[in-house]
Amino acid sequence: MNKIFLRLMALLLTLGLAAAACGNDDDSSAPAEEQPSQAEPAAEPESAVELEPEPAVEPEPEPEPASEPEPEPEPEEPLRVAFFGFAAANGFAQATWAGIQEGAAEIGAEVEFFDPVFDANTQISQIQDAITAGDWDAFIVQANDGNAVVPVIEEALEAGIPVVGEFTPIGTDYSTIEPQVEGLIFVGAAPVDNGVILAEMAIEACEDVDPCNVVYLEGFRALPLDVARTDAFHSTIEAAGGVELIASVEGGYLPDTGLSAAQDVFVAHSDVHVMVGSAQAILGAEQAAGDAGVSVKLIGNGSPRQAVDAVREGRWHAVFLDAERDAGRTAFELAVEAATGGNPPSSFDTTTLVPNVKGTAEVIGDFEGQWDT
Repeated sequence: MNKIFLRLMALLLTLGLAAAACGNDDDSSAPAEEQPSQAEPAAEPESAVELEPEPAVEPEPEPEPASEPEPEPEPEEPLRVAFFGFAAANGFAQATWAGIQEGAAEIGAEVEFFDPVFDANTQISQIQDAITAGDWDAFIVQANDGNAVVPVIEEALEAGIPVVGEFTPIGTDYSTIEPQVEGLIFVGAAPVDNGVILAEMAIEACEDVDPCNVVYLEGFRALPLDVARTDAFHSTIEAAGGVELIASVEGGYLPDTGLSAAQDVFVAHSDVHVMVGSAQAILGAEQAAGDAGVSVKLIGNGSPRQAVDAVREGRWHAVFLDAERDAGRTAFELAVEAATGGNPPSSFDTTTLVPNVKGTAEVIGDFEGQWDT
């Protein structure tokens, strides 16, 4: 019985301790500050400020490897044109040369005058040397002997050097301006036509005189061109009625040679009505006529300034009008065209450079000669 009592008392004590422990939990459940009601949801925390992303930095491109600088193009060599004229002392050849220089200055070309002093063989040697040198892009040839120069002209063309024949036809036919050597370009007038026109002007000057005595001062009898022109002059005069050719002598192409030839004529013939010759020779003949006291109608072949002035002043009857400086420039331009791969014409008639080749006072008007004797 005591044991049962003791067990009962121990059980009650255990239950009392458990109850006390439960009471303490209820009193401490409320904190000093009220906790939010379970009915009110807790405020959501403020969202963090979104920051704009910084732009991505692109990587710098790798530098390209340095390229070799392109070499500057070398300056083009100027065109070089050789001029083989009659003679440096000849005013007509100097007019041609002036036209060539004028054209060269405009495009920056280099030109040179080779002076054979009226000698055909010297001229041929000069052309041969220029071919051998190989320094020239084109030739302009004012041949002293158009026939003798043919082989060396052919050689130049075969070497690839364009050639322009100026004034003197290259070949044996002096009645045409068409080239007689394949590949040649010609600038000039036909010498036969020139002789015929000089004779026609002499016949016209004889209009009021019957019979009319005519003297012809030839150029150089050794030159085929002069032979062809002289023959044409003679035959035209001989076919005209009331006109007689009383003398035909070599007058050359200088005033001094013309003076000497005319003096001899005036000694042999006192009744000369008309005298024809190169303009340079006729300048000398004018002096001879004045010294001899002879009244004669003078006709010059070619129109240097002095001859044009003489016609305009009434001292001469007429001149065969030409524009030789323009002819020289034309020859140069065609040479350049051929040398640079162009397609120039094969011939050019220089009589088209003047209004009328029969240069009387009425025709020349304001025309100015392009060269000096």
